[in-house]
Amino acid sequence: MGSTLLTFSPSFIISPSSSKIRHCVIPPKRHSSFSSSSTASATVSSHSHRTHIPSHVYTHPSAILLEICSNMKELNQILPLIIKNGFYQEHLFQTKLVSLFSKFGRLREARVIFDPIENKVDPLYHTILKGHVKNSSLEETVSFFAKMLCDDIRPVVYNFTYLLKICGDKSDLRMGKLVHSQLICNGFSTNVYSMTAVVNMYAKCHHIDDAWKMFERMPNRDLVSWNTVIAGYAQNGFPRKALELVLRMQEDGNSPDSVTVVTVLPACGDIKSSRIGKSIHGYVIRAGFWSLVNVSTALMNMYSKCGLIGKARLVFDRMRTRNVVSWNSMIDGFAESGDSEAAILIFKKMMKEGVEPTDVTIMGALHACADMGDLEQGRTVHELSNRVGLTSNVSVTNSLIAMYSKCKSVDLAAELFGKLKKKTLVSWNALILGYAQNGRVSEALDLFRKMDQENVKPDSFTMVSVIAGLADLSVLRKAKWIHGLIVRSHLDKNIFVMTALVDMYAKCGGVHTARKLFNMMEDRHVMTWNSMIDGYGTHGLGKEAVELFEEMQHSVVKPNNVTFLCVLSACSHSGLVDEGCKFFTSMKQDYGLEPANDHYGAMVDLLGRAGRLKEAWDFIEKMPTKPGISVFGAMLGACKIHKNVELAEKAAGRLFELDPEEGGYHVLLANIYSDASMWENVANVRKIMSKKGLQKTPGISLIELRNEIHTFYSGSTSHPQCEKIYARLEKLVDEIKKAGYVPNTNSIHDVEDNVKKQLVNTHSEKLAISFGLINTNPGTTIHIRKNLRVCGDCHNATKYISLVTGREIIVRDMHRFHHFKNGSCSCGDYW
Repeated sequence: MGSTLLTFSPSFIISPSSSKIRHCVIPPKRHSSFSSSSTASATVSSHSHRTHIPSHVYTHPSAILLEICSNMKELNQILPLIIKNGFYQEHLFQTKLVSLFSKFGRLREARVIFDPIENKVDPLYHTILKGHVKNSSLEETVSFFAKMLCDDIRPVVYNFTYLLKICGDKSDLRMGKLVHSQLICNGFSTNVYSMTAVVNMYAKCHHIDDAWKMFERMPNRDLVSWNTVIAGYAQNGFPRKALELVLRMQEDGNSPDSVTVVTVLPACGDIKSSRIGKSIHGYVIRAGFWSLVNVSTALMNMYSKCGLIGKARLVFDRMRTRNVVSWNSMIDGFAESGDSEAAILIFKKMMKEGVEPTDVTIMGALHACADMGDLEQGRTVHELSNRVGLTSNVSVTNSLIAMYSKCKSVDLAAELFGKLKKKTLVSWNALILGYAQNGRVSEALDLFRKMDQENVKPDSFTMVSVIAGLADLSVLRKAKWIHGLIVRSHLDKNIFVMTALVDMYAKCGGVHTARKLFNMMEDRHVMTWNSMIDGYGTHGLGKEAVELFEEMQHSVVKPNNVTFLCVLSACSHSGLVDEGCKFFTSMKQDYGLEPANDHYGAMVDLLGRAGRLKEAWDFIEKMPTKPGISVFGAMLGACKIHKNVELAEKAAGRLFELDPEEGGYHVLLANIYSDASMWENVANVRKIMSKKGLQKTPGISLIELRNEIHTFYSGSTSHPQCEKIYARLEKLVDEIKKAGYVPNTNSIHDVEDNVKKQLVNTHSEKLAISFGLINTNPGTTIHIRKNLRVCGDCHNATKYISLVTGREIIVRDMHRFHHFKNGSCSCGDYW
């Protein structure tokens, strides 16, 4: 189709693109002559040929009361009057009672009246069948339908439309086909009503090709038939096809109605085509549909999906009347667009106007609270859900679990999970992800195992959550374990699971395994490319990252903001300044992507690491937007590497204004002063930290051995093998000193030289390496995970340790990987 415009009569213009569908609207049923009231009339008419009904029966008060009866309470009051007057055996009353009991969901009572009746008329069967459709299981409904056939009751068209609808709603294709076959046997294969129901059934069972075949075979098609097949394509993820069918519908002589509009607007949103959406908006105004609440709500959703949240708000504000769905759509639109504060404001306005919230309202508000990390507001929404009786709703509870997890209150989330009686797969997934997001990987794995013990089958979302936790843990053996489980679960073709595996292997030190998986994937999402490029970058393989990025530029997948952040970071870690500058320029020029603060921070890091500090500072001062923490943080880090006190003070001053409570920047400035032997300045920084109550984040190193994670702090003595570890470390230091290692104690002062060396020699990563050497066989690679950047002394010492022990040592710090082997590091001392 390209960019060609398709003009739809009257003035209905669309231009197809592509995306996925998120929701759609099913066309309403036709008005049929087979209503419940007509059923009663048909019954009376049919029976009147066989039995004379006295005229006073029709005019008796109980008959009139039955006609206006609207609920079960009223029916219970009328029943004694019917029995008292001896009307219980009259076919008129029996038919009406069966109809009302069925309508109110009392099938047992309806059958009590129905079963003893002799010479049952056909409409009685139809009424009971309709009651089963609304209130019974599919199996019970079809069983009663089979009884009808056995009793030689000839089905009518609406029997099949009801049955096909419930088959579609239950996505039961096998039963749907059985009903379809009976429909054909009973001569309804050319009936427009019944065949439209067949099309709808196949579409809802996700057999859209079969739905289309049935549609094409219809000798006559009306607007409802067209709307049904259009909705089917939209529901099954073919928005472009749905839009094209609107053109064919008009060529067939049918003008789009409000149902057509409500069906195709989500398709516009799914392909992110605001151009088509706007043309439909114009049609809505010209056709007079703008006052319909469902149409305006669909317009809001379309604009939100297209990223035009401002236009969605304009539609919302201009609506004369709004229902709860309209409010929910606006809340969800703001939440999905990242404007969580606006979402909460709309939610509060909704509450102020007295609109009763639904489960969707609560879930939308909780989504916004979670994204903001606003625990207090989240608790308020939780209390509201209690007051309106929605806490028992499992979907609401799942949203609460997710909200508390994102607000770093995973224990509250676990408490809710424990109280949940009917846990769904989403419930398990929410808490597993919550544990993983909060760094509690062991609990995430324990819950995953418990889930398996309770025979709850994991899905792709479960696996992605577990993989994310293992990636953070950075244990290669566990990475291989989950990979094997994914293959056995037949999820190894899922693009999101495979992308997560690529990311996990890269973060567990297996970057070459990650690339093998990447190459095996038939389809790749933009996140897949980003994960692999970032993996190369964090391993110091900048050239490989650049080559992969250039390959991506020639693929069908286009880079996004995250892609450029990954490749800029890779260039920074490998000193590829010219390449990084070229990509930064290309980002806006060639792809129309506006750099964010993180991109500017990556550029400052790129220039700063290369020693071009003045150029980096000039770059900051020329930024078109206000520099943020990431920009000045990169500048301060570069000043530490190149020992530039003057620019460090400028960068630190701005950082302290932006984030005065972050102790890490104060420590970094103190270390810069320490390297320059400016001890008085060091003391002043420490006084400020003490006065503000700021503390340095303690260094932690982790190493996994036989399914157990061992944690080490600088100078810690709590490990059971403490004596062996320190003894091996002392011997190790002597060995590397003979090989040329000289301890770097510049960052330590106010103590004797021998104490300085002792403090440096007991850093957490050295203790972890010593533990690894004691407990693994010669030649085994040692994997260490560190929460902070590796210090200069430990980096130097680990190079010598790899040389004298003949071991490969892989250290993952907070920024990147270091592969130490034969006395050198993969970073080339550029980190």
